[in-house]
Amino acid sequence: MLQTPRGERPARTGTSGHRERPVYDGPVERVVVLALDGVYAFELGIPNRVFGSAEGRYEVLTCSVDGRPVRSNSDFSIMVEHGPEVLRTAGTVVIPPFALTGVVDGLPGPVADALGAIGPDTRIVSICTGAFVLAAAGMLAGRRATTHWRLAGLFRQLFPEVDLDADVLFVDEGSLLTSAGAASGVDVCLHLVRKDHGSELANHVARCCVVPPWRDGGQAQYIEQPVPEAAAASTAATRHWALERLGEPLTLAGLADHAGMSRRTFARRFNDEVGLSPGRWIVQQRVLRARQLLESSDLSVDRIAGEVGFATGASLRQHLHAAIGVSPQAYRRTFRAGAAS
Repeated sequence: MLQTPRGERPARTGTSGHRERPVYDGPVERVVVLALDGVYAFELGIPNRVFGSAEGRYEVLTCSVDGRPVRSNSDFSIMVEHGPEVLRTAGTVVIPPFALTGVVDGLPGPVADALGAIGPDTRIVSICTGAFVLAAAGMLAGRRATTHWRLAGLFRQLFPEVDLDADVLFVDEGSLLTSAGAASGVDVCLHLVRKDHGSELANHVARCCVVPPWRDGGQAQYIEQPVPEAAAASTAATRHWALERLGEPLTLAGLADHAGMSRRTFARRFNDEVGLSPGRWIVQQRVLRARQLLESSDLSVDRIAGEVGFATGASLRQHLHAAIGVSPQAYRRTFRAGAAS
């Protein structure tokens, strides 16, 4: 990824006398946001808000295909400071959602030309309908991707060669990342901060943006479905209770008993609220906690497995590989390096 140097700056002290977080003096990655005609203003601002909170590790620029203002999907237009030439200098390019009329009948020439300016080693990220641009350009053929669940049918009709997963918040295919609708752009940008610089900084950025550092479940929890009765009990307290006991045996019966529900009722309400079965959610949380320990501790794989509730290190390796496709050792090397950068 292309990076630009940043000069050294002295450490700061807060007004209360406490030393602030260390000033970052390392390489700065340029993130270029490509605003297309009909851009959604909310999502357009997400990269700047998230990456701009990462304590100087990213520089965010916004461009259009011709350097001219672009219409938003609302009742205003947006001035941009740059044309497509800055795409050549990007380490990461983000394509926010836009009005789909621009690509349903094929990729317009100026958009194709702008995409052609992106370097071969550049990381490309789409938010919501931005995935339609990547698919129309042939970048997603044979790859797994996602987009807003409402548009899954149209996407599959237009791009049958893409392995669409409409149940997740984002898909990381290495140099190509796609995310679901609206606020999932926050999820994928936080994921990149975490991938680049570790969970401590990503958690700090999430706090600055007043959002959770990691959202449970996927898009399934947001798909329209009948609203539960107002008197229906929530499973939130039991989820919190379980998170404090990941290293202990957690069964559906035990979770249901804690919630004061039958197993059938608990499982149904849990899935309605989270978008996952209780068993899948527990595995997900154990993997997430294992990832945090791999990043932040020197505990052995077997010890971490016991801490998070997996029976053996082999079980942890299996679940981690199923979740993110790497071994615990490879994950630890990657994120220790990222956190030190």
